[in-house]
Amino acid sequence: MIFSSALIENAVNEFARLPGIGKKTALRLVLHLLKQDPAQVKLFGEVVTRMREQIKFCKVCHNVSDQDMCSICSSPSRNKALVCVVENIRDVMAIENTQQFNGVYHVLGGIISPIDGVGPDQLNIYSLVDRVQQQGVDEIIMALSPTIEGDTTIYYLSKKLKEFPCKITTIARGIAFGGELEYADEMTLARSISNRLPLESYVQK
Repeated sequence: MIFSSALIENAVNEFARLPGIGKKTALRLVLHLLKQDPAQVKLFGEVVTRMREQIKFCKVCHNVSDQDMCSICSSPSRNKALVCVVENIRDVMAIENTQQFNGVYHVLGGIISPIDGVGPDQLNIYSLVDRVQQQGVDEIIMALSPTIEGDTTIYYLSKKLKEFPCKITTIARGIAFGGELEYADEMTLARSISNRLPLESYVQK
């Protein structure tokens, strides 16, 4: 792709770093911004910069937040004894969109994947164990994507939490094996949470 402007080329290269954005899409975005009012483009850049600099991660569940504690953890209407363990922030959003879950979350920040160099120490696992130990959790729902890596993570977590009296369940297999949680439709995801299974039944399958 040949550019007549180094400024355009640099902007396209930066946009193309974003996931799912190729050079052609990046060029369309840059040319779109070029047509906008300079004040609007400046505001766009300031919003992105402010988001990156000021965003926080909830000290309880590791979800993104504007404050030290996210709006879900701080809400008096949420069931703090019901914790849904998810891989990432996108999964929190997917489950919240179903409007069928009234508990709280724990974001692991990934799943165990030795092939990708991701081990237990790189995830928010120890904070989950501390949370269960200190906050009197009644049930933990393992809402991880049904993949080999997801199952490996569930197995590891179940071993870490087996000494505690809380109930451990997993979402029903309404989601196909190998699928990603964030791409499941809201109805399927809602039913998978509502029809969750005891972890023992899941492992036996």
